[in-house]
Amino acid sequence: MDKPSTLALAILGLSGLALVAEQKQKAAAPDQSNMLDCVKGLSGCDISALTPDQVKLVAAASKKRNLDYCMEGATLCDPTRLARAETQSVQAARYRRNLEKCLNGSPTCDPLLLNSKDAASAHSASAQRNYDKCMSGSPTCDLIRLSPAQNKAVQAASARRNLDRCMGGSPSCDPLHLTANEAAEVRAGALRRNLERCLDGLSNCDPVDLSETEAKSVRIASQRRNLATCQQGLASCKPIELGDADLAAAHSAFERRNVEACKRGLPACDPSLLTGPEMAEVTSTFQQRRNRLRSQESKR
Repeated sequence: MDKPSTLALAILGLSGLALVAEQKQKAAAPDQSNMLDCVKGLSGCDISALTPDQVKLVAAASKKRNLDYCMEGATLCDPTRLARAETQSVQAARYRRNLEKCLNGSPTCDPLLLNSKDAASAHSASAQRNYDKCMSGSPTCDLIRLSPAQNKAVQAASARRNLDRCMGGSPSCDPLHLTANEAAEVRAGALRRNLERCLDGLSNCDPVDLSETEAKSVRIASQRRNLATCQQGLASCKPIELGDADLAAAHSAFERRNVEACKRGLPACDPSLLTGPEMAEVTSTFQQRRNRLRSQESKR
């Protein structure tokens, strides 16, 4: 046989071996994939396709998963599969979880599972949480569970909160729980707030609670607001309440506004009120405006 033929046969033989190896790899791949599914506990696992060694690995992985479930308190845990040592570890983990729930006030806490020491700690933590609620004025506070010292502190905190509400004018203030000094302080604060409202011209001002000096200050402030309103030409102006000097100032401001309105050609302009110099100023303004328009049109 010549060399080319021999070389061709050799190439064919190598190709055949490569094809067989590739087919073996492809055949092995599903087995490996099935093995991984079984180790992970997936539903696609085919136990019948496993080798004896693979069965051992899958069984060990299944036991490990069950132990993890039990240690975590998961519903998938099967305690009957646990060894004695594993059962003790799971029970210890379960006890720790229940203790944490009891210490944190969880409704799923089972106090009957606690030993005397941990039960005392859980009771102390619960009492502290109740005390904190009472100190903050929480409606879930249980006053019966407080000690005499805690009850005294809670009452003092409640009195401080009530005083703060009364000082701020809150409708939830309870004046019956104020001392004589606190009531006087609250009354003074209410008078100050009323004076501020009256000075600002608010509708909830109560003039009856003003002293003579305060009433005078409020009238002066009201006059200043009315003068500013009239000078701005607002509809809320009350010219009848203006004195002679303020009325003259309001008229002067109106005349200036009227001149500006006439210069701008606004409908609020009343040309009959213009003086000679003011009319000349208005005429000059209009002439300048017309000149600008003519200049712009000539440039187009």
